[in-house]
Amino acid sequence: MSDWSVLGRLAAEAVPALDRPDLLGDAVARALKSFDPADAALVGVAEIDPGLADTAAFCAEYGSPLDGSANCVVVAGRRGDETRYAACLVLATTRADVNGLVRKRLNARKASFAPMDDAVSLTGMAYGGITPIGLPDDWPVLVDTAVAAASAVVIGSGVRHSKLALPGELAARLPGAEVTEALAASPARRSREARRSRSTRCEVTEALAR
Repeated sequence: MSDWSVLGRLAAEAVPALDRPDLLGDAVARALKSFDPADAALVGVAEIDPGLADTAAFCAEYGSPLDGSANCVVVAGRRGDETRYAACLVLATTRADVNGLVRKRLNARKASFAPMDDAVSLTGMAYGGITPIGLPDDWPVLVDTAVAAASAVVIGSGVRHSKLALPGELAARLPGAEVTEALAASPARRSREARRSRSTRCEVTEALAR
């Protein structure tokens, strides 16, 4: 039995995603058709106003909990002339550790969010609708443990006029998925860590100056 209540007021309108291919990006529809039918049936889709595709606006309008949405962000890691990509799936109340854990996973000297045009062209998905389903085969999909443990999460559908809902454990089993400890932290925690890091650097500088 599928539980799509995380979609808020849209839960009653949700249907199995493959029943509404018009609400799916092409890459997403192809990927879902390759799923085991039992897994595909766990993915629900609901139509939304495309102007409300951004997570905060969607949650506010449709009564979906912010901590029930998982954002899929595309990260580009660079070493010399080579650029490697990964997708990170983290709860909307947190941020991915792009310059730490993700950079190391990509074996890159520098890492940052991919430019919008690159993310759209490489995934074939609409900005604001990028999702971990149907990404390029050679991309790792890093899934935060909080997402994997969630009973259900809302994710993009490849287009801006709908949202998907699926169990966190299914997100953890998507092609290319790597469940990753400490992939994300709340902004408040990141701020505390940054302050501690600055304090440590100051202490070291003072010690060297003595």
